[in-house]
Amino acid sequence: MKGLHIDIKRAIVVTFVVLLTTVIVSLTIGRDIYENNEESLMSFAIVNFTGYLFVFLLMPVELAFIFYLRSGYDPITLNLVAIATAFASEAIDYLIGYFFSAGIIDRLIGRKRYEKAEDEIRKYGNWALLVSNTLPLSSPVISLAAGMLKYRIREVVFYSLAGIVLRYLLLSLIF
Repeated sequence: MKGLHIDIKRAIVVTFVVLLTTVIVSLTIGRDIYENNEESLMSFAIVNFTGYLFVFLLMPVELAFIFYLRSGYDPITLNLVAIATAFASEAIDYLIGYFFSAGIIDRLIGRKRYEKAEDEIRKYGNWALLVSNTLPLSSPVISLAAGMLKYRIREVVFYSLAGIVLRYLLLSLIF
């Protein structure tokens, strides 16, 4: 009976996450596309910020970046918006990990996800921060775990920012 109760909670959380993601994308990029066939940088900034901020959403913000890049936006401006919003969200993820208890975070993203991230940080340190911010989808969890471990803020800032810059630079060069 307890297993069924947990499965119902997970189904509710997954449904909520899907609905929240749909609402965010619909109210930003979707609205822009339907209204005037132009995408605004504000829409991209909102999608990018929320994609990095909410570790449980797992929004493919890299695809949004590529979409906007191919829409004719100035690559430098788009990169600056992407880097600024991603870094601001990463900083908030770190602070959430730093100030909230493990129990709250466990219920938010699941014990296995943040324990794996903690293991990566303990094992690889700054390399984990750099690589996770270069690769898609993993960086919010790593930043959260770094905050939970009270990892050195200067190193988190430097290696996270370096990884984010590298990510968007590579995406700009490839696409």
